[in-house]
Parts: sequence; structure tokens; C-alpha cells
Amino acid sequence: MTDSADDTGGYPAARLRLLQDGAATGPGRRAALARLTDDWLAALLDRAATEAGVTGVALVAVGGYGRGELSPRSDLDLLLLHDGRADTGAVAKLADHLWYPVWDLGLDLDHSVRTPAEARTAARDDLKVQLGLLDARHLAGDPELTASVRTAAYADWRESAPKRLPELHDLCQERAARQGELQFLLEPDLKEARGGLRDATALRAVAASWLADAPRGGLEAARTRLLDTRDALHLVTGRATDRLSLQDQPQVADALGAADADILLRETYEAARTISYAADVTWREVGRVLRSRSVRPTLRGLLPGRAANRVERSPLAEGVVELDGEAVLARAARPERDPVLVLRAAAAAAQAGLPLATHAIRRCAAAADVRPLPEPWPAEARDELVTLLGAGAPTVPVWESLEAEGALPRLLPEWERVRCHPQHNPVHTWTVDRHLVETAVRAAALTRRVHRPDLLLIAALLHDIGKGLPGDHSVAGADLARTIAARLGFEARDTEVIAALVRHHLLLIETATRRDLDDPATVGAVADAVGDTGTLELLHALTEADALATGPAAWSTWRAGLVADLVGRVAARLAGEAEPDTGGADEPTAEQERLAVEAGRIRGPVLALHTRAEAPAEDGAAPPVGVELLIAVPDQPGVLPAAAGVLALHRLTVRAADLRTLDPIGDGRVLLLSWRVAAEYGSLPDADRLRADLVRALDGSLDIPARLAERERAYARRTRPALAPPPSVTVAPGTSRTATVIEVRAQDAHGLLHRIGRALEGAGVCVRSAHISTLGANAVDAFYVTGTDGRPLSEEAARQLAEAVQGALL
Repeated sequence: MTDSADDTGGYPAARLRLLQDGAATGPGRRAALARLTDDWLAALLDRAATEAGVTGVALVAVGGYGRGELSPRSDLDLLLLHDGRADTGAVAKLADHLWYPVWDLGLDLDHSVRTPAEARTAARDDLKVQLGLLDARHLAGDPELTASVRTAAYADWRESAPKRLPELHDLCQERAARQGELQFLLEPDLKEARGGLRDATALRAVAASWLADAPRGGLEAARTRLLDTRDALHLVTGRATDRLSLQDQPQVADALGAADADILLRETYEAARTISYAADVTWREVGRVLRSRSVRPTLRGLLPGRAANRVERSPLAEGVVELDGEAVLARAARPERDPVLVLRAAAAAAQAGLPLATHAIRRCAAAADVRPLPEPWPAEARDELVTLLGAGAPTVPVWESLEAEGALPRLLPEWERVRCHPQHNPVHTWTVDRHLVETAVRAAALTRRVHRPDLLLIAALLHDIGKGLPGDHSVAGADLARTIAARLGFEARDTEVIAALVRHHLLLIETATRRDLDDPATVGAVADAVGDTGTLELLHALTEADALATGPAAWSTWRAGLVADLVGRVAARLAGEAEPDTGGADEPTAEQERLAVEAGRIRGPVLALHTRAEAPAEDGAAPPVGVELLIAVPDQPGVLPAAAGVLALHRLTVRAADLRTLDPIGDGRVLLLSWRVAAEYGSLPDADRLRADLVRALDGSLDIPARLAERERAYARRTRPALAPPPSVTVAPGTSRTATVIEVRAQDAHGLLHRIGRALEGAGVCVRSAHISTLGANAVDAFYVTGTDGRPLSEEAARQLAEAVQGALL
């Protein structure tokens, strides 16, 4: 060992001056500190090698130091290479001359002494060693030794990548489980948390394997931001720490020139989100490549022509297909002529539990600059947004992809205000924007409890949209929600309901936990604010979804009980007003009467198919269309399931429907069915074919249940089942004085209405009218039924009927 006091030279003073220089910051200061340290260590090696009489050595920087990224308190990762010809004792003495001066300055040191062969063996045995060598940088000594190790490290890494990359992915996953997601933590670890510096380093290693590469947009800027924040943290605390604690955030923000700690956290979260998204996309691509390589080479090329490389493309929606585990655009898709495509693709991906391909989002986003969605949105766009929000947990990664690729601000400009907005209340698990999406996810599981799932899901997405604005965020948010809902194309009444839900989203939980529920004034105030039982029902579900999405401390059995008690009292107060009977129908139009007369004359079904533009066409492109299908059929058993089954066989989705019975025409009554339908994908079927199949279905020559079962089996083989709550079938009390109302709330699916119709027919009840609504992915249907005597069902008969219908849907 040598006298290390003579080995520091002017390094400590020069280092201190550099760190105190306010003009030197960011990447420039890290590079300057690395160069300063390089020069000092190179001088140490030259002198130590001379004193120890050793040749054939090289000093190599690895890890972060190898990348030239020295933060003020970073440790030094050093590898002393030797060619193996020198005496072991001499090499050890040389190492002491290098390491002790570093320790004497109080710097952390991670060191090793190896021959090139030993370094290569260590890398093969230890993934972390192998990753460090990928950043090896020559400092001093024999450059050939360093070059040989670097060359071998990269060759070994690329050769072993199919085995080592899954191991690296597992390490990243384990670390994320321990440390959490940086973008949501109030006191994040800038290095270890998911989306931190270690993940950025892992992406560099993936790129070095040549198997996949990370999305480059913003990635380097995000990594630089985290490094700058760590530099400021080291200088503020005087410690080698990576945890950005609450007490240090104001000083770190000041050091970085941020106005306050909230802005610091928001910029940190944005950087972490960029890295996390890049990691998701990159690891997905790695999985795809490795799956493709798992096919044995001997199996390739057995099929002639292009069939040998054919990959199945399964349709998901119009213009959207599943390909190799992702939702992608179909070959014929034209986003520049179809502004709804981005929402349709996102909804289809979420419903299928698939990631939405990056290139698909980018194509749609670029097209939106040329042809944005019209305002107000067409009904299809609104339905697709509701479908996306109603998909449950798969909504989150699809939503994050839209945001990361810049598509979301084009759809919802107000989102930028809450994006990455921190919440300092420790009860909150998420940032404001993610909390809104999580609330929609929770609300999706509650859609069977409400009469308007679409209003619930939109209100869930917007309930905190006013955060970050001056004043009460509920008041500010209600104004924003009103503007947004109108832009989305909701009718004026629905827009006011959404605004009311946002305005009062804290009313139930705050009243239930802070007021005396036995005081009539308490219940009266809530009833006055809510206004009607429909809004109360939605507000109850939104309250629960909001609390569940906040964090485990925000909802409990006790709180749920208090809120339910309050809701029950308010509902009783509101029920004092007479409810209108909605079981009737408006007078038929002239065309409906004409169809009914014709159906009575020919004693068979008559169809009329109409299309209408929902928005004016631009640039010669075809506008979105709504399709109305009118069917008149002489009253007979099985009309509803037969008609619904035929539509399902022809891949027509029912968006809304109405069934009514017209007065006797000719020899008997006529049933009139009015449908609003859309093709799942492809073109609309021919009206004559629809009528021919309906005739066969009614006379029994077309076995619809068998055909639908066959279709469902084929569909299940190529798609993933949607994650949806079970169906709910209930008897709506007091809704009608002349009929029993059966309400069905379920996930929209192939043949759903057909199964409901068969169950009602099998129960022997008369369907006086039916009102069908498909809201996003949710079907909300009401059937007004009577017994054969024309009277409402008894309480027991109604309960049995509801159970029978529910049994048919499970």
C-alpha cells in the first residue's frame, strides 16, 4: 500500500469547484466530472503500474461511470484488467495503489480485478456483470485489453440474448413489485422504481441485443431529466441517495429552477411515464421476436409460396384486426378517411384484452391532424369511447398508449391539465389522470347497477377534471364536464346529468360520514341537490368507484353502509313524486303504418333499411352513417328471438331497438320492430337476404340457436373473452301500472337479444313492448311483459321470470 495522501493530487479541489459552479449543470457537468475523474484515475494507474512493476494492464470504467454519467455522489464502477502474465502479488499491490486513494476521498467504489477470460466467465455467470460490461469504457493502460473485453461482451450478449433477455425482464418485474411505479409515488426512488434509471439502462441493453429497440421519442430527454433530478438531490442532501423524499422536494425543485415541488413531481412523473411506456412496448416486441424464433427452423418453408409465412389476422372491428397478439389496423383501413377509427381500434383492443399497436396509434394520430373528429362527435365515436372505458382493467394500457403517442390530447384537450398531476394526500394511490382512468375501470364493474352505464363511465372519467384549477374542483369540473359532454355529442339532458355527477361526486360520501342522517334536513338537502332517482343511482355508483380507485383507505364496509343508508333515505324522499308510465309508445309514423298494413296483407314479414349521414362528409370521404331497420311482422310466437337471431347471424350489432304492438290490421295484430344497427365489420347485408332468413327463422327451417352456437365457438377460438361483470336481471318495481318491467343489464355479445327473447318466449309471457339500448359494450334492455290475461305478473311470477332470463344469460 502507498501513502494515498500523495495520490489525490488536485482532484478533490477541482471536483469541488466543478460541483459548486452554478453554470455547470446537467449532462455537461456529469461529462466534465467523468473527464476529471478519468484523468485522475489514469494518472493513478500510470504511477501505480510503474511502482509495482506491472505491465499488460488496463483500467476500465463500467456501469454508469462507463457511460460517463457521474452524479455528485455516484459510486465508481471500476474493472482492473490484466493479461495474466504478472505475478499475482504484484497485481494485488497495483490494485491497492488504485483503490485506497478512492476510499480515502470518501467515494463509494465497486471494483474487481480480472483477466479478459475471467471477465467473460463472470459475465456469463452473472447478468449484472454482463450488463456492466456493455458500458465498458477505456480509462488507462493497454487499450487492446479493453477492446477485447468489450468485443467479447457484445458478442456474448447478442448470442445469449434469447436466454438472458427473459432473465432481465424478470429482474425488472421483481424490482417494480418491490419499489412500485415511479410515476405515482409521493417519494419515488429515481433509480430503482419502475420507470426509473435502471429501466432506462435495461432498454439500452435490449437495443444492444439487436432483437428489439425502444421507442425513441422523448426517451433520452426523460432519462436526462431523471439524472438531473438525482444530481440536484445529491447536492441538496450531501448524500448518495436516489429517493426523492417530501422534505427534500422543495430544495430540489429550487435547484432545478422549478416553481414548486408539484411542478418538480409532475416533470419527474412525466419522465418516468415515458420510460415505462417505452419499456412496455420494447418488452412486448422482445416477446414477439422470441416467440417467432421458437418455431423450429425445420418447420419453416414447408408450405408453398406466401402461405409459408402467413400470419392469421382475426377481425376485431371495422378496420381493426388482431395480429400476433396486438390490435392493428386492417390492410384496407384508411384513418385519414375514418376519424372514428382511433377510438374504434382502442375500444376493440381493450375489449379483447390486447395491446394497441404503436404504429396503429401513430397512423391515426397523424390522420387526426388532417381530418379531426367533427364536433359534436358522431354517435359511433361516443359509443366507442364508452366501450373503451367499459372494458375494465384492459382499458388502462390502451389509454396509456393513446396518451404516450399523442392521440389523447387530440380527443380530449382538457386532459393535459390533469396529466401527471400529483396528489399529496397519502390516501391517494395515483396521480389525478390515472385516478380518473382507474375510477372508470371500477365503474365498469358497477354498470349492471345503473340504468345509464354510458353516463356513469363518462362521469367517472371526468369527475376530477377540475383539479388544478382555482377554487372548488367540483364546481370547476362541472363546467368543464358540461363542455366536454356536449362536444362528445350527448343530448342536453344527458350533458346536465354528467355535469351534476361531477359537481356532486363527493356529496354522498361527505354527507354520509359527516352529517346526522336522522336529521330530515340532511336528507332533504341531498335530495334537492340530486333531483331525481336516476341521477341518485348513478351518483351512488360513482361514489363507490371513486373511493375504490382512490386507495384501500378510502372505502370500507362501514363507509359503504353509511352511503347505502343515505341513498335509501334520499330515494324514499324522491319517490314521493309520481313516476310516469314509460311502457307506452308514440303514434306510428306513416312509413311504419304502411309496413304494418303490407305485413298484414301478405301475412309475412316486411323490411325497410335506411341509412342516414351523421356528419357531413369532408374531402370527398364517405361520412359516418346510422342504419335504421324497420320490421313489421304479423303477431306470432317467437318474433323477437327470430329477428334478433337473424341480425346476429349477419353480424349486425343492435345499438338501440323498440318493439311495439299495433292495433289489429286485417285479421290480427302486427308487431313493429325499429332497430338502430351497425355492422361489426364489413359492409351491410342485403335487405332481401335479411327478410329471407327471417322467414326461415319464423317457420323453423333456419336453426338459429345452432348457427349462433357455431359462430360463438369460432369467435371464442380467435378472441379473448371480455373481462365483464355478470349479467343482472331485475324486476323494476313501480315503473308501470299496466305491465311488469324486466330490466336486463349485460355485456353486449353475439346473440344476447336472441337468448333473452327465447327465455321470455319460453316463460309464456307476452312482450307488450321492449326498449333496447346498447351503451358502449353494455346492453341495457327493458321489457314490458304481461301474462296471457293481459295483466302484470304477480310478484312471485315476476321473480321467477327474472331468474329464468338470468339463467339463460349465464
